[in-house]
Amino acid sequence: MTRMAGWGGFFFSLLNYKTEKYVIAENKRIGILFRLYQLAVLSYIIGWVFVVKKGYQEKEEAIQTSVITKLKGVTLTNSSETGLHLWSAEDYVIPPNGEQVFFIVTNYIETPNQRLGFCAEVSIQKKGGISLSLEAALSQESLLSLSGIKTGSCLNSTGTCEIHAWCPVEYSRRPAEPLLGDAENFTIYIKNFIRFPKFEFSKSNVLETSDDSYLKSCSYDRENHPYCPIFRLGDLVSWAGHDFQDMAVKGGCIAIRIEWNCDLDKDTSQCNPQYSFTRLDMKLNNSVTSGYNFRYARYYRDENGETYRTLYKVYGIRFDIMINGQAGKFSIIPTIIAIGSGVALLGAGAFACDMILLYMMNTSSYYRERKFEIINFKYD
Repeated sequence: MTRMAGWGGFFFSLLNYKTEKYVIAENKRIGILFRLYQLAVLSYIIGWVFVVKKGYQEKEEAIQTSVITKLKGVTLTNSSETGLHLWSAEDYVIPPNGEQVFFIVTNYIETPNQRLGFCAEVSIQKKGGISLSLEAALSQESLLSLSGIKTGSCLNSTGTCEIHAWCPVEYSRRPAEPLLGDAENFTIYIKNFIRFPKFEFSKSNVLETSDDSYLKSCSYDRENHPYCPIFRLGDLVSWAGHDFQDMAVKGGCIAIRIEWNCDLDKDTSQCNPQYSFTRLDMKLNNSVTSGYNFRYARYYRDENGETYRTLYKVYGIRFDIMINGQAGKFSIIPTIIAIGSGVALLGAGAFACDMILLYMMNTSSYYRERKFEIINFKYD
């Protein structure tokens, strides 16, 4: 019977509410220290966690994106070797279909009317511009032709090897001034679509306006038109810290960064991209590694059905469009976690002050007597 009464008392005790007993320590130094700590923690939670980092929001960084580019501009080049040449977007943009990475031709070497046949290799030069002799060229079996396949014959008239290649081989030097220097005034239209699947939110970088003439007249400017998606090529290079005419001679690589940081608790009109520009390749003066160039050819057939081609070695600027971003929206779970972390920090302050009072003060023994109550059980 006594055992049943004991179990009953235990279960009834579970229904009791217990609260802590607080001891007020009238120590001004500890009190000021504790209040300063509380103020610092509250400032951190409110200022940094909630205002700056928006710790009350659920975040998503898995941005889905697509980019469409379109270039406009026409220029005319006049070369003593090839004459007049009209360049439109179909000629100087590679690839022409408007992708996230594209190349703009700003300078070139043209070798027209190349046909398959036998001809002399270009002169082999050492450092300093000194040509190798015929015997020296023949003795260096490791030297491979860059333009064709060596036939094994030597041409005394040129002092070089005979090759089977597209003749005549490329021999011109790169122009010291960019032939397409007017490309500085060409414009590029960048249309960027983004989507945050977690929040089912989509948007474009094109400003939502009822004015149909806006896109026909605007040009991106950080101050006046920060949301215009049309950029002048010369401005892109200038914002990256370089001169277009200087860069156009040998080429280079420019990054266009589009950053989306969207607070979906606000109106969607406030979710807009931020643009930044930088040069990716290293600019090394008098270095063979600086610049950007490659070759391509256009093939034709004459009236006899024979194939011939025009070879282009093009120099230009490669543009890489990089999109990053994140979106945030209020959610109760991260809010509770942020508040709980703050409460835990406040508890750590109380624990630290207790340790100071219990073990580091002259009156620590007196405080321990008031803090802890010792009960001695006596058994008959």
